[in-house]
Amino acid sequence: MIFVAGSITFFTLLAIFPALGAFVSIYGLIADVAAVNDQLAQLSLVFPAEVVRIVGEQMMRLATERSANLSVAFLVSLLLSIWTANAGMKALFDGLNIAYGETETRNFFYRTALTYAFTLAFLLFITLVSAILVAAPIALKTFGLRSGWMFGVRWLALFFVAAAAFSVAYRFGPCRRRARWRWVTWGAVVAAVLWMAGSAGFSWYVNNIAHLQVTYGSLGAAIGFMLWVWFSVLVVLTGAELNAEIEHQTAVDSTVGPPKPMGERGAVMADSVGLRFIGVRKGARLLWADVRRQGANLLRRDRAPPPLAKRGDGP
Repeated sequence: MIFVAGSITFFTLLAIFPALGAFVSIYGLIADVAAVNDQLAQLSLVFPAEVVRIVGEQMMRLATERSANLSVAFLVSLLLSIWTANAGMKALFDGLNIAYGETETRNFFYRTALTYAFTLAFLLFITLVSAILVAAPIALKTFGLRSGWMFGVRWLALFFVAAAAFSVAYRFGPCRRRARWRWVTWGAVVAAVLWMAGSAGFSWYVNNIAHLQVTYGSLGAAIGFMLWVWFSVLVVLTGAELNAEIEHQTAVDSTVGPPKPMGERGAVMADSVGLRFIGVRKGARLLWADVRRQGANLLRRDRAPPPLAKRGDGP
């Protein structure tokens, strides 16, 4: 799955930079240049410094341009990002299919429409995350709450947004009969926690240990950004693997609609029961019973009297 995440990261990077251009173009239409540094400081609390540096440079540049130019730049970059992200989303869907053991059979037009829908949802997800990080301090000051609430509110809101986004991806991304929401929740929650904790840990690692700017020079920010994207994709696939394994360990129909017997549910994990966890004890019991049976047969053979010799067999 690590190599699958790497291949998805390549196509994601092709799509994410135009998407980043669309995002900062939206920001530039309403940005206050004097507030850019303060807002970047809020983003740096969650995202690695390299990610914030790349976004910050674009935000500072676009915030100083005219709104008319930004509206044109926004339209061009948005159309380009949606078109380019098609490959990235298809690669992500392929990774989800691998996690769930499925084969892609959806027709080109349906899959492309689904890819575009997920691309727009991805841009919305980035916008919501940024809005949460930037708007949380303003909202807390408006309601007269202490700054100590800022940390908890920001991370809690970010957790719910990430978990909801991952749940939607796990339900509609794989090529299979859709799973019920409760069968995609566990992986989404775990992926959201890992993504948030991993992003904070990766930020600390890059800032205090790795020093990518020393190793890679001017490419340090791009390398850090690429590693963070790879980690994020790996977390998404890990959540999908967890959902698939949980679904594989029950005979209950986990798909939408009326319950169906195994083999008719339209999903590999729902149509079979894995032996990795449930079958370990049962398999051990069967193996022990077989050993005892073979041992009993050997004992009976050893204790059995020798056959009597027939007349004419002797000398």
